[in-house]
Amino acid sequence: MMVKLLIALTYLLLYVTLLPLWRHNAWWVRGLDFPRFQFMLLAFAMLVAEFILLDFSDYESWLMTGIAFGSLCYHAGWIIPYTRLFPVEVKQARRRELQNQISILTANVLTPNRNTAGLIQMVSQYEPDVLVTLETDKWWENQLAVLETYYRHTMKCPLDNRYGMHVYSKLALQDTAIQYLVEPDVPSMHALVVLRSGIKVRVHFLHPAPPSPTENLKSSERDAELLVVAKSVSDEISPIIVTGDLNDVAWSATTRLFRKISGLLDPRIGRGMFNTFHASFFFARWPLDHLFHSEHFTLIGIKRLPYFGSDHFPMLVELLYDEKHGADQEGLQPEEKDLAWAESKMDEHDVEEEDVHEPGK
Repeated sequence: MMVKLLIALTYLLLYVTLLPLWRHNAWWVRGLDFPRFQFMLLAFAMLVAEFILLDFSDYESWLMTGIAFGSLCYHAGWIIPYTRLFPVEVKQARRRELQNQISILTANVLTPNRNTAGLIQMVSQYEPDVLVTLETDKWWENQLAVLETYYRHTMKCPLDNRYGMHVYSKLALQDTAIQYLVEPDVPSMHALVVLRSGIKVRVHFLHPAPPSPTENLKSSERDAELLVVAKSVSDEISPIIVTGDLNDVAWSATTRLFRKISGLLDPRIGRGMFNTFHASFFFARWPLDHLFHSEHFTLIGIKRLPYFGSDHFPMLVELLYDEKHGADQEGLQPEEKDLAWAESKMDEHDVEEEDVHEPGK
């Protein structure tokens, strides 16, 4: 009985490993990008069980172990870059320098959550230069108004559909815009953030809808929004930051495509996964809240912050503008097939890079 169960689970593992290779954008396909770490652990457990239970005089036993080992290697290939076993992509900052630093705290609050005091206390403790809140409605906006004594520069888009967004900044915001790039009820925010030194940083705040049976049945809307922003920043020479709850895991093919097209760097590479969702289920957590940046920055610190009642943990990232030290940092490079794939995803929703507000231009 145990052997039959083991064989069935091995073929199930093969199915969930191979299905995401199909570029179909249905939620039940793209959703399998998320639990690669869990699939990796399952493959390892299967491999151990097979060595203990199977009779290796039988050809099928070798087939089963081959499937488990191949699955283990495949999923590990996606996960290892987000561990300390991999070289860092972003250099550690050589110093702190207030004039050229920027710290961004990103918090998906979960609209029904009422623990505003927990978030406000966290902001008081860590004192980020910029606070980005997601899923914030008018009630949350009213509760967070107390922050505006210190965070005098704001962008506000309260919505009741769990796609509201607010930005609170100690640093000046210029040339701001709120856009609905792909879906009429899913906003994004775009601005220049002026560092204390006067350096202007182009920043894009995003929260596209996820592929799921209760949201969008396909990933195409999410993918198109991510990639049109990636394309819009790809030829920029100015400092850039893109951040938010992207509703995609760091190790998905789409996020990897975003990194290739945009040329932006991921400070988690070589440092950790920093899983932010789901805060209530330790066995099902993935990195959904992201920050990518141009080579102008090096990393002071990155930290997942404590639980405050949301289904997401907040993230705090501190960067230093150090163009000289960061000049030789390099992310992923696109190939022709990547550019074509990105264009096809944008064409599906008829969006172009010219549609994205480009602060400072």
